[in-house]
Amino acid sequence: MYKIMFSAGEASGDLHGASVALALKELNADIRIFGMGGQAMQAAGVEIIYDIAELGVIGVAEVIRNLPRLFKVRSLLAEAMEREKPDVLVVIDYAGFNMKLAKIAKAKNIPVVYYISPKFWAWGRWRAKQMINVIERVATIFPFETDLYREIGVNATFVGHPLIDIVKPAMTKEEAYQYFNAQPEKPIVLLMPGSRQQEIVNLLPVMLAAGEKIADKVPDCQFFLPIASTISREMLEAILNKHQVKVNLTTGHVYDLMNIATAAVAASGTVTLEAAVMNLPTVIIYKVAGLTWALGKMLVKIPYVGLPNIVAGRRILPELLQHEVRPECIAGEIISMLTDGNRKRALARDLAEVRQKLGGAGAVQRVAHTIMEVAQEQFGGQK
Repeated sequence: MYKIMFSAGEASGDLHGASVALALKELNADIRIFGMGGQAMQAAGVEIIYDIAELGVIGVAEVIRNLPRLFKVRSLLAEAMEREKPDVLVVIDYAGFNMKLAKIAKAKNIPVVYYISPKFWAWGRWRAKQMINVIERVATIFPFETDLYREIGVNATFVGHPLIDIVKPAMTKEEAYQYFNAQPEKPIVLLMPGSRQQEIVNLLPVMLAAGEKIADKVPDCQFFLPIASTISREMLEAILNKHQVKVNLTTGHVYDLMNIATAAVAASGTVTLEAAVMNLPTVIIYKVAGLTWALGKMLVKIPYVGLPNIVAGRRILPELLQHEVRPECIAGEIISMLTDGNRKRALARDLAEVRQKLGGAGAVQRVAHTIMEVAQEQFGGQK
């Protein structure tokens, strides 16, 4: 029997871990999976030895305050390694914690596979160089990561992005138009200001002011705003009531909404890559506190903020940053996307290229195969 240990420290890692655990069990029924995770991994049959619901650590200040607890969790997982002697440790994202855990595993001669690895290409190579003698294999989700890792001597395998398997509509376009009470003959613009309250406060009023300008030029435009689970409808309505543009608030079926939309305005983040996978032209906006912006300018090593542009290796979608996040700038970009036929065609080609670069379906299955390969290499295929 193979023993695979997992370490996922956040909700997103829990979801990725659950998918990989299910794929591993499809590959080999004679397998035991245990480690740190949450409800999704537990539902997928992973034996949870530490529930991340008790962790809940976000941000630098919170990490510092919770260092004693994090040390205890790491010790608990180290004891489990010593006791269970897993064939492979799979670490998912959560770099600060997982890199230290990986070093413990290396000292115990347990090979480590890193999935959703640290974004060293944004913050510099020092973190990647720490991985050279610690990580047996990196399962990369972006194609350019693979070459960068190999350049510095880290064994990397491109498995593709899991969003390709996740981001897809559940309805036909006709069903979606009916569900959202949208009119097919009129353009649809999505407003996606983020999932944190501060993002909503900073970005939604600017988006709505831009919406007013767009409506002046494209009077039949329909505006929709999907409500994030972390944001209350009351908060959104209080901001909407201060503006003269009609916005339809929606819950659920975000990919179906993207599938019928013409263009979007979105806070920089994973949602911009989801929109790209759905072939939805998007204006990417990014605005943070002045100090955060200044520090980022010093530390970040890449020319783009938006993930679709990073994947493409060039600016295919407009990025409005800091002082550029103004109603007239947003409106100008969206109006162009709605009315310029040549730009529409160019955007469609560029977004198709991004989707192609993210790999085909089956990323999770490829991760599972990579993990099993490492396990078998460790023991010469004797199990």
